[in-house]
Amino acid sequence: MGIMIKKPEHVAGSAAPAILIGLFVAFGGVLFGYDTGTIGGILAMPYWRRTFSTGYLNTEDGLADVSPSQSSTIVSLLSAGTFFGALAAAPMADLLGRRIGMVVSTGVFTLGVILQTAATAIPLFVAGRFWAGFGVGLISAIIPLYQSETAPKWIRGAVVGCYQLAITIGLLIAAIVDNSTKDRNDTGSYRIPIAVQFAWAIIMVVGMLILPETPRYYIKVGKNAKAAKSLSRLRRLDIDHPALVEELAEIQANHEYELSLGKSSYIDCFKGTVGKRLATGCLLQSLQQLTGVNFIFYYGTSFFKNSGIQNGFTISIITGVINVVSTIPGLYLVEKWGRRPLLLFGAIGMFVCQYIVAIAGTVDPDNKATNQVLIAFVCIYIFFFASSWGPVAWVVTGELFPLKSRAKCLSMTTASNWLLNWAIAYSTPYMVNDGPGNANLQSKVFFVWGGFCLICCFFVWALIYETKGLSLEQVDELYSKCTKAWKSKAFRPTVSYAEVQEVRGSVGGRHASLADFEADAGRKRSVAQVEGGGMVGGQNGYGGEKAAYEV
Repeated sequence: MGIMIKKPEHVAGSAAPAILIGLFVAFGGVLFGYDTGTIGGILAMPYWRRTFSTGYLNTEDGLADVSPSQSSTIVSLLSAGTFFGALAAAPMADLLGRRIGMVVSTGVFTLGVILQTAATAIPLFVAGRFWAGFGVGLISAIIPLYQSETAPKWIRGAVVGCYQLAITIGLLIAAIVDNSTKDRNDTGSYRIPIAVQFAWAIIMVVGMLILPETPRYYIKVGKNAKAAKSLSRLRRLDIDHPALVEELAEIQANHEYELSLGKSSYIDCFKGTVGKRLATGCLLQSLQQLTGVNFIFYYGTSFFKNSGIQNGFTISIITGVINVVSTIPGLYLVEKWGRRPLLLFGAIGMFVCQYIVAIAGTVDPDNKATNQVLIAFVCIYIFFFASSWGPVAWVVTGELFPLKSRAKCLSMTTASNWLLNWAIAYSTPYMVNDGPGNANLQSKVFFVWGGFCLICCFFVWALIYETKGLSLEQVDELYSKCTKAWKSKAFRPTVSYAEVQEVRGSVGGRHASLADFEADAGRKRSVAQVEGGGMVGGQNGYGGEKAAYEV
């Protein structure tokens, strides 16, 4: 196996259209990253502090500021909005489609940006934060859904992971813009960084009006002709090309098989293997937040200043650059190394860095060398996060679920991410700051994040299945056959859902396991080949390790 990620030789058509479309859709991550990243710098701007202060004086510098409780509300309201937005993404994506759903989501986000730009007091600013968050929540659930349903399986992880890369780019741009306007003594100091987001919204809407709907959505709503046309555009194949016909038949057969097992209501999302996958996805997204990464990007500027590092804005730009650059090797490793090894690698690395920062900051917090160690290991920690848990959490959750419940389950896993995001954003000032009612943990807060990183290691070993190289339909087969996550690497797909559906129809749709239907299909194929004078090849008549369909 070479070091390059290459399209398999037996795969027909071109992957370029699907990859380019997936990369463009990932641009929505810039909205997410920029909006979450800009607030930390705005909270530290002298003009913004004076304008929005209700009389509170900062104990560190004696200047007018918002109180810790107001700061928590302002930062966390975006996350509260994203939580509800993520939950609303499922009915929107199923009703309007993935493509139009993203257009509407961007419109809601733009409303929030308008309110924040116009604000000169906390109430309107907070309202803008909520609606911007609602839009970001919608987008953050629909984008991985769209990418997973359009990208070829051999590079799906890298394509979906680019969503996280776009988030990191948004965070970096936010730090740069904040640094450029922070010393302005007028409303432009905060209005310019906020208004920049109009540009992201315009780019997103224009692009989504041009791009195709996903073929799997069309299959879900029974529009098979449109599904064929969409897949033809994505794979650059004629509608009647055998490879395209085969792939579309497999997607449709898998969907019909899943529907035959039960309904796709919210209650059904918590049952059987889908329930197991939902629990895995929700825990994965929750733990991604509990590693503490957003502590750095929400409160990093203020924290570094309180730690004695005066040029906190510069540090935030440095951490932003590291975040972007470190995400790139993760996009490569997720396909070459796999999901499980990369997540374990990241969790162990983050655990070590967090505890070094916590110990150094606790033992000698006023020493210049200690502050340098703190910054260095925070940067190393960002490398481990950005190359593993940052992109891979979105990759895994985008792959986990069957078509019938994919939008619902993915919206709930994304909502879990935002719920923890909100909880951390709201509680962090109370955990870190001094004063009555506050825990005054300062650098000790990294003990908390480090402890969760250790939990991440055990979680990955016990619950994360290896899905590298599998189509979304083959992931369903994986969960049907493999009961232990640590055995998933040895799994090889052997099921053709098109044949399974044919067997189900011939026996009246009797209730049986996937393995039983597969065996029946194998026997039927063997008989047909013997009668035709052919030979049965591969293992169990399914070609062994070679998958029959490329998705």
